[in-house]
Amino acid sequence: MSRKPDSPALPTDSEPKPEARQSTSDILQDLAQEITTDQLTIGQLVDVLQDRAFGILLLILALPCAIPFLYGIPQIMSVPLLFVAAQIIIGRHEPWLPEGIRQRSFSTNAFRSMVDKGVPYIKWLEILSRPRLTWLTKGSLERLLGVLLMIFSASIAIPLPLTNTVPGIVVGIIALGLTERDGLMILGGAILGSGWVIFLISLAGGIWILLQQVFSWLT
Repeated sequence: MSRKPDSPALPTDSEPKPEARQSTSDILQDLAQEITTDQLTIGQLVDVLQDRAFGILLLILALPCAIPFLYGIPQIMSVPLLFVAAQIIIGRHEPWLPEGIRQRSFSTNAFRSMVDKGVPYIKWLEILSRPRLTWLTKGSLERLLGVLLMIFSASIAIPLPLTNTVPGIVVGIIALGLTERDGLMILGGAILGSGWVIFLISLAGGIWILLQQVFSWLT
């Protein structure tokens, strides 16, 4: 008489279950709720997010930069963005900022407001994102991405109307791509940011030529 094959073992409650991966939007919302002080320093953000790599830190710093017609805060955020981008270029695995930048602070309520406004868009991007073209997030290509991030961050520092919004969005897209290891999202952000920088350079060149012509007419 033939013996029946053993039935596959069913999982029991005593067996450990794989831990669900927390989304970027959930991490930001949890962080906003856990803050108990009226002022939040950039150093506190770095300390909390050190074990979560560069992506989420870049995203947090980029959120206020993406708000149209907001001046002051984007220019403040552009400095640590430049430092973080530089560290991606040199291949660091954990972000480091000098004490002067770490001590810069902003309102906790303002941070919560930025998170509340940004999370719906982040969740929409999370639906579209998944690990793909991961070779774009490694090695020399990751360092090239750091160079582009430095250029985009430098354009945020320009205190002119709307100069912070597009690069702020671009840095946010790239940051989420780094967090999710989505090379396609990173590539899309890099193309959008490069197009914006080319537009700014062309615009500045056109204005310079126009000013030269006006000056020649006056003289």
